[in-house]
Amino acid sequence: MRSGPEEIYEPGFLSLTPERARVLLLVAVRPAAQAMLVIAVLVLLTLLTSGDGMAGTSAAIAASWLAMHQVPLVVGQTTLGLLPLLPTAVLLWAAARECARAMLPDSSRADLGWLIGAALGGPLLVTAVCLAVVEDASGILPVRSPNALGAFGWVLALHTIAAVAGMVSQEIPHVVDVLRLPDWAVTGLRCSGRTALRLLACAAAVTVVSLLAHWSALGEGYGSAGNVWGVLGLTALSLVYLPNVVVGALGVLMGAPVQFGAASISLFEVVGGPVPAVPVLAALPVGPAAGWWPLLMALPAAVGVVTGLDLARTGDDEIRRPWSVLVCAAGTTLVLLVAALLAGGELGGFGHVGLDLLVFAASSFLVLAFTGWIGLIAARLVLDRRAGRVGHGYYDDDDYDRRGGSRADHEDGRDDDHYDDDHYDEHYDDDYDDDDYDDEHDYYYDDDYDDEHYDDHHDGDYEDGDPDHGHDEDDYDPDHGPERDDPDHDVADRDHEHDEADRDHPDAIEAEVLDDPPAVSRPRREPAADIVDAEVVDPDAAR
Repeated sequence: MRSGPEEIYEPGFLSLTPERARVLLLVAVRPAAQAMLVIAVLVLLTLLTSGDGMAGTSAAIAASWLAMHQVPLVVGQTTLGLLPLLPTAVLLWAAARECARAMLPDSSRADLGWLIGAALGGPLLVTAVCLAVVEDASGILPVRSPNALGAFGWVLALHTIAAVAGMVSQEIPHVVDVLRLPDWAVTGLRCSGRTALRLLACAAAVTVVSLLAHWSALGEGYGSAGNVWGVLGLTALSLVYLPNVVVGALGVLMGAPVQFGAASISLFEVVGGPVPAVPVLAALPVGPAAGWWPLLMALPAAVGVVTGLDLARTGDDEIRRPWSVLVCAAGTTLVLLVAALLAGGELGGFGHVGLDLLVFAASSFLVLAFTGWIGLIAARLVLDRRAGRVGHGYYDDDDYDRRGGSRADHEDGRDDDHYDDDHYDEHYDDDYDDDDYDDEHDYYYDDDYDDEHYDDHHDGDYEDGDPDHGHDEDDYDPDHGPERDDPDHDVADRDHEHDEADRDHPDAIEAEVLDDPPAVSRPRREPAADIVDAEVVDPDAAR
């Protein structure tokens, strides 16, 4: 007895296998545990080398966890809102990688809910503990507990971004299908990440060159170190704040000013004022702005042109419809704006340190959009035309797959554009010139119809006295011989002569050429006999 179709069991939201529970536990605990371990080691080394004792170790570890999430701290009467960007970036990268590893191939809404809950639950729990520790230590140490709502908001926002980025990185095609994004939007968003990395690389190169140019000021920054441990501490402090300086340098290259309280620096003006005594800040220029500084804006402009060339190669943008360029400029501006927001903050008596966000956002979008459009125009007017003359090689198969086309489409387009009349004539003039054709023509006549063979053939077959092959002169009468004037008959004679020559060749074999190829026959299948009711009778039983 057959049963009905089996029912597919779908676990509910509260159903978890032990293996899945272990994976989610690692997502919640491992990034936070690794961060707390590194913080504890650094805090212990700092306290041991400073000689101030181990008092306040737990409060320093808890405050460092909050600082890693860009939560402003208040130490005595000083507000520390300018926090290093490097530890935050490393922690978010680790959290995103953990979420990417925990993604299932066909995740349901329940699976995604569990994953996001685990990615946020662990950091929020650690934040709650750290807030309690800092609140408890504020009675004996000059540290104040930060705003709890603001602390939870920063942790929640940063880890949500990391979790979503990690999950989306594993399901990009599915996300594109769900959001129904057009091809030009997907192309622009993918290119925005590469554009941001190129801009940051240019800013990092300018920062290193400026540090080398101000080597004496860099040495003066270590004047207050005191001993080897002080030098190591200032070096570590400069390294963790180096991404903040790079982001500020990128803003300056875009034309936006960097503010240090009352002081400010831009490509067009320098306003003097006090700056923190950190060695990495030796990269800041001293004195009035030089006349050649605005030329540094050529670096982001060059990045924009390269971006336009990439989008022309991988997308379908036209000069009048640069949608991918605009999407890429907007996406890159958004990423850089978030980085600039995290890289700035309040720094005690110095005031606010950071970029002018409004000017930075406007200049970034305008520079990238305009220079990207210039690159697109150059690609469409110059490179595409050159690729049309070459024929192929400018676009590879991967580029055509990303653009939504196929190799067949490319071949069709190449036939229309590449094989024009001039190129076609030139191609055949080069390959089939008169010399080659004459040589080939002579080859056939030299090999097959040499004089000796031709004379022997005619002398032997058409002798006057041969009764079989001989023909009288009436057959070749110009007036009565219709074969002389019939071109088909001449062709038949030449074919007959050629067959006779081939038959006399020593390597020739005899064969019979069938005009009609034999048909492929298949065995005839007899129709199945009808099955009728029958009774099997045992002959022994019948007896």
